[in-house]
Order: sequence, then C-alpha cells, then structure tokens
Amino acid sequence: MNPIDLKSPELYFDRELSWLEFNDRVMRRGRDPRIPLLERLKFLAITETNLDEFTMIRIAGLRRQAESGSRAVSPAGRTPREQLEDVRQRTRRLVEEHAEGINRALDELRSEGVSLIAPQEWTTADQSYLREFFKDRILPILTPLAIEEDRPITLLPGLRICVAVAVVPKKSGNDSGESTEKDAFRYAIVPLPTNLPRFMRLRSSEGESGARFALLEDAIMSYVDQLFPGYAIEGLVPFRITRDADVSIDDDGDAENMLREVELTVLDRRRRRVVRLEVAADSLNSDSDAKESPDAENDSVTATSADGHLRRKLQESFELDDNDVYHHTRLLDAGAFWELASVPGYNSLRFEDRPPCECRDLIGVDDDDFFPFLQQQDVLLCHPYEKFDPVVRMVWLAAEDPNVLAVKQTLYRTSGDSPIVAALEQAARNGKEVAVLVELKARFDEAQNVRWARRLEDAGCHVIYGVAGLKTHAKALLIVRREGARLRRYVHLSTGNYNDKTAKIYSDIGLMTSDRRIASDVASLFNLLTGYSESVGWSALTVEPVRMRKRIIELIDREIETSTPSQPGLILAKCNSLEHPDIIRALYRASQAGVRIKLNIRGICMLKPGIPGVSENIEVRSIIGRYLEHARIFYFQNGGHEEVYLSSADWMRRNLEKRFEILFPINATPLRQRLKDSLDVYFSDQIQADVLHVTEPGSSSSSSQNWIASSGKQDAQELLYETIREAVAHSKEHNIRYEPLKSPRE
Repeated sequence: MNPIDLKSPELYFDRELSWLEFNDRVMRRGRDPRIPLLERLKFLAITETNLDEFTMIRIAGLRRQAESGSRAVSPAGRTPREQLEDVRQRTRRLVEEHAEGINRALDELRSEGVSLIAPQEWTTADQSYLREFFKDRILPILTPLAIEEDRPITLLPGLRICVAVAVVPKKSGNDSGESTEKDAFRYAIVPLPTNLPRFMRLRSSEGESGARFALLEDAIMSYVDQLFPGYAIEGLVPFRITRDADVSIDDDGDAENMLREVELTVLDRRRRRVVRLEVAADSLNSDSDAKESPDAENDSVTATSADGHLRRKLQESFELDDNDVYHHTRLLDAGAFWELASVPGYNSLRFEDRPPCECRDLIGVDDDDFFPFLQQQDVLLCHPYEKFDPVVRMVWLAAEDPNVLAVKQTLYRTSGDSPIVAALEQAARNGKEVAVLVELKARFDEAQNVRWARRLEDAGCHVIYGVAGLKTHAKALLIVRREGARLRRYVHLSTGNYNDKTAKIYSDIGLMTSDRRIASDVASLFNLLTGYSESVGWSALTVEPVRMRKRIIELIDREIETSTPSQPGLILAKCNSLEHPDIIRALYRASQAGVRIKLNIRGICMLKPGIPGVSENIEVRSIIGRYLEHARIFYFQNGGHEEVYLSSADWMRRNLEKRFEILFPINATPLRQRLKDSLDVYFSDQIQADVLHVTEPGSSSSSSQNWIASSGKQDAQELLYETIREAVAHSKEHNIRYEPLKSPRE
C-alpha cells in the first residue's frame, strides 16, 4: 500500500471555519435550556464579542490577502479568496441562529418578569419619563455629525452604535411640519453616548412587578427631532461598523520609541478600513409606509422608506459590497447583554453561587511560614476553583519582606485595578530590585499596558517592553530571597495571566515552587528577556519559540517509541487550540503507531479524528461551560514513567513560532496525579462536552466539522469544584498539613 501523505489537505480542517464552529458551540450554550436564562444571555453576549474580534482580525486579514491576489494555500488547501467566501457563508448562518437565540431568550425573559419594551409598547407614563430623560440626560451630550455630499463620512469609532438620520427642511411658515417634496434628503449621524446604560430601566406602575427596560437607541430615535429643529425626520437607521484592527507594531528594539509606537497603533485602529456594516433590518416603526407627524399624545417621530436611502448611503460611503453588510433581525451589539444579565435579583435565573475555595496546599500556612513552606513543598493552584489570593499574597509578601532582594515578573494582561501591579510598585518603593516585562503588543490591551508600564516606571521599577520581533506570552514570577548566607529563588509559573478578575472565570493552573532547576531556568529566562543574554541550555523549562515546537514533537515521538501492542502509549492534552501542522502530523504518526490520544480542545482544531489509517486512535472533545477553559495540560504515559507538563502555549503557529512561552514540568508525584485525575474528569464530561466526528476524506462533507453534544449527568467543572471543596474541608476538619515532598531540593 502507498503511504498516506500526512500533508494532504483532506486531513485538515480549515482554521477559520473551525473557529466559527467553536463560536457556534458558544452560541448553542446560549440556547441550551439546561443553562439558567440570565447565564444564557452571557453566552449570547460572548458569541457577539467573539465574532466582532474575528471580523476585525481574521476576516479583515483574509480580505486584504484576497484583494492582493494572494494564491497562498492553507493546510486545508484553500486560497484566501476561497476561505473568505466560506467564512462569509458560515458567518451568515451563525448570525441567523444567533438572532433566533436572542429573540427566544428575550421572550423567555419576559415570561420571567424581565422585559425589553419596544417603542410601540410604551405606555403614556413610559413616554413621559423617557421624553424627560432624553431632554435632561441624553440630549445635552449628543453630537450630530453632518454627512456632506461627495465627502467621506466623518471618522466613526468601530463597534459603536450610531443612528443615521435623514432629514429635510420644514416648509417655511408651515406649522404642520410637512417637508417640501423637491428638497433632497440631508444626512447626519448620531453616535450613542458610551457613558449611559444601553438598557434604560423604566418605572413600574403601582402594584406592578418585574423589571422593564427600553433601549437607549429607541429613546434617541423616538425624540431625535429635538436635535434637528427646523427639520422633519424622514428616516432613521441604527447601525454599527467594524474596522480592520489587524495592525502590526513595528518593534525595532528601540525601547524609547516603543511606547509611542504602541500608542500610534491604537490610534491607527480608529482610522482603518471598514470591513463590516451592521444595520437594524427593522427600524423604528418602519412598517409604516406613510410618514406620520407626532401628535399630542405621542410626540415620538417615525421612520419612513427613506431608511432604504440611508442604508445605501452608508454602504456606499464605507465602500462595502453586499457580502459585508448584515441586516439584523435582533438588537445590534448583543455584547451589551452582560448589562441586562446583571439586573439585580432573579437569582433563580443564574448559576448557583460557587465561591472559590482556599488553596488546599496552603491550609494553615501563615505569612511567616509562607516561604519556608515553599522550601519543602510545591503548591498547585487551580483557578477559579481555588482563590487567586495566594498569588497576590506571594508578591505582597515579597514586597514587604526585608530579606527579599529582587522581584521579577512578566505581565501580559492584567486587571484595571491590579493588586499585582500595586504590590510591584510597593516592592520598588521598599528598595527591592524590581524588573517587569510588560508586553505592550498584547492585542486590544496595548493602551492599558502602556499605562501600567508608566506607573511601574514612576514607582522605580525597571520596565521592559517585550522582545523585538516576538511577543512574551510566558507567565512567570521570580523572587530572590536572602536566607542566612545564601540566596534562594522562589517561582510562580502559570497557564494564565496575572489577572485577579479573569482568575474568577478562567480555568487555569499555577505552580509555586523553589525547585532549583526550575528556578535557575526562570532566572535565565529573565536574563534573556531583559538583557543581551544568549540562549542557554535549559534544564527544566522550554521557552524559546522554535525549541518549544521541537520539544513537543520529541515528547510525541517518544510516546511512539515506548508504545507496544500490549501497553499502547497514551497522550492526554488539554489546550485552547490545535492548529500547527507539524504538531498535527506528529499526532497522526502517533495514532498510526497505536498510541491512544485524547484531546480536549476548546477552540480551533484543524486535526481530523477518526480517519482510518491516520487518526482512528484520536478522540477530540471540546468543553464550553460556566468557566472558560484556559489551562494547557499535557500528559505523556512514557512507558509507565508518567510526565505531566503545564504551559502558557497553545499548539498554534503563533505560540510556537512567534512568542516566548513556557512549558514546565510537574515534578511532584501527588501533583502529577492530581492533574492526571483532572484530565480524566474532563474526558468524562457528559453535559458541557461536544465530541468531534468526521467523515472519511474525499466525501462531500469531509470538510465540515460535526460536533455531537454529549448526553448524561456528569459536569466536569462541577465535579472538579466539589473535589477541591471536599479536600479543603477535610484538611480543615482534621487540621492536616501536607507533608514535605520527597523530590530533592538541594
């Protein structure tokens, strides 16, 4: 038999379509009746914000490639133009199903007492309240922007809802407000204020229960005539544009220019080409063919057929074809559902409260014992099931401990009022040597990271802005402490960011250790990032982009070598995305050699499981649940000598070729077993898991992903939480202090 070509396009899913299937799984959680209603609103909101970013980056990039005539072919055998066509078709189906989910959720919310009230349903009291609110709170901050003929539309921010208005002058001396037929339409745009709630709570009548809301844009469209005295409103169209945000940062290594370059990049996004236009398919009262004048009882204005002129004007002004225009049958920017999902009360429509537990490994360890404890035992932190507090505590203890001489940390994304940053500032003020690598190129967090960099510099920290040509995505903290006549290093490494806010909803794993091999490598990593240090021979970690890819393939190939018919190899991997062709081919080779492979891939998966002769030993699952699965955990059976690694890197080209990442081992046997057990729990999930099925290559449907929802009662996230909660309760009840591990420290 001829050997199978593992580079054949038939063996790969398209990257972009795979991502859209991931977002489809998120959207389906928003339509799942097993999930509480207000929580489903959040999944629908996430679907929207995910699609916004996908449009700004991936669709914009494909469009540029297609227009340039690029014939580059993806691993799935598709050119940019073919991919763009595929993506547009799939996106439209997703948007339609998303709209159905939104409308269904709003109907169910109404039956539960939370109502979004359309203008035609406003009572006289509602109209009176909104009219006064508009006059006092909205009108003073509105800024109408005139659209001149034959001139481009005034610069508008992307992803901000605006109302396009068509007006004509009223007849002179005509109190009826009728417009002159010969007058041409004049156009203006009214951006919605961002400092007002999108969902405006209406007053309830006496004895009336429930929460009633009106949309901000409905209030503006209803009373916008007050913004254009002397003109009659002929058309109203709410819309939103999306701009190309795939802007590269020119990091030539000149630190003095880096901050300015990042600031210019953020500003440049506001001027980039428009790649999508979203308009409301049904504007305010647009089913009326005739223009109606406001009467005494209802002074709101109405829209007319001029809406069609407005839509065409917008499309032409932004130079978009029909493929880039979306006419929505639901409200624009469903990402705002986070606001509605936060309505006070209605706890029966939310997930049951699940407060994070104390770290089971640090029960009974007070501040004075913290570092001595880490001399003897590694600590594993499982967020959000366990609190993020120990990480913050570690940095603050270092800041205040007179024996700590230096603190070094990487920051990729952190919270708006980060206690980590505050602790680093305090450490510098207390005379510690503090070095912080702030990755300014973290997409969409650039502006905030610039602010953090300046604050840290003002506090006396040494701030590094990243490495020229590469992003630093590694999550690492190094503390150097004087203990008697020697210095000892303490380390925290993690799969997730140093962000106390996302640590409550992102599932990540962290390791605290004083292991000499790991700590020495982390020290070398910071020397590499902050100075002119050459690459070193790493003892425990893998950090460099090219070396990371090679190391992963080595581990997969080793599993092939140790696999036997009587004891087949086993690889368990959990990460966010699997996209690197070299990693996929290595997994195919392992499957062909009889190695059993279980993959838990939350997002993009270009690998096709279940293909005879190629991947019949590979299983792919995706878990999308209450928490965002973000941890990267890799288990290798290794002929009975089990190894477990954690990493900041996904199996993607950007991670394994263009970033500094960390792959680090878990050396302590109890902690390795704990992670192995958690992987087993993930692969047994029957509620939140979807399993990927694929038809044979060459069939008409082989290019489509077919995710089948699991059915059963086991919820992996619930089980993991209960396991940790019970372990913490048991330790407290029996006053258990974990014994020091037997792995050598000296």
